[in-house]
Amino acid sequence: MTREIYNRSWGAYLLLLPTLVVSLVFLYYPAIRAAHLSLFETLRFGSVRVWTGLGNYQYLLTSSEYHSSIGITVLFSAIVIVGVMTISLVISYLIYEVSVGQSSYLIAAIWPYALPPAVAGIVFFYIIHPSLGVLTTPIEAVTGINVDWFTSGRQAFVIVTVAVIWKQIGYNVIFMIAALNNVPDALGEVADLDGVGKTTRLVRVYMPLISPTLIFLAVMNTIYAFFSTFAFIDVLTQGGPSGATNIMIYDLYRNAFEFNNHGLASAQSVILFLIVGILMYAQLRFSDRYAHYG
Repeated sequence: MTREIYNRSWGAYLLLLPTLVVSLVFLYYPAIRAAHLSLFETLRFGSVRVWTGLGNYQYLLTSSEYHSSIGITVLFSAIVIVGVMTISLVISYLIYEVSVGQSSYLIAAIWPYALPPAVAGIVFFYIIHPSLGVLTTPIEAVTGINVDWFTSGRQAFVIVTVAVIWKQIGYNVIFMIAALNNVPDALGEVADLDGVGKTTRLVRVYMPLISPTLIFLAVMNTIYAFFSTFAFIDVLTQGGPSGATNIMIYDLYRNAFEFNNHGLASAQSVILFLIVGILMYAQLRFSDRYAHYG
């Protein structure tokens, strides 16, 4: 048998052309335009631009409100990333250990991920509404806490965080189940023979072997927490009360489309991109040191 070797560069470029065009039009060009616009102050709904240089960045670096938004975003993202991965890992491991009805449990775990973020936000809104929610009365009866996240900033932060974690669990479970299924069965059998408990087995045996998947999910969950949670904030709290849930992506949206300050919003987008880029770089460097490939 003979095998043809594909060595024509023009053919490879032709196959890459659709991806390159989409990336240039919808990724690189908007990014360059945003960086350029961040150097201007926009007036009259963006129709007039006044050169400010680094003025927008200087304003953000000295704005206490923006500092508060950064702090809220970092705390929110850290809780979401750790919460999503921890809960998803436990659920995935429990499903993996089940021998009967595994498909049903898997479907039950991943169905919230199939909902669009705005729809998931609306569903969660009516689940935990202070007066109409189906879970409000049981929560108040068990905890004795008056559920009123329309006026309590701490409650609003908790509600949004729980909703965001609930939505993202299914995405993580899909990848974790796939990774666990690739672990050799012999390792589990040896652990059983040695009397290793389920928790120890998960932490000492399975987690090191699926560490590349965990690192990948950490990166994806970081992007999700910083960028893809806008719909939940918009549907549930609109950044309130008193800015308690005004994360960076929502603050950016308000400056761009409510206050028509596109230059300031562009500067915020650049800063947000840099923060997420640094976090992703740190995560990938961490993976090179601790992730197990092989």
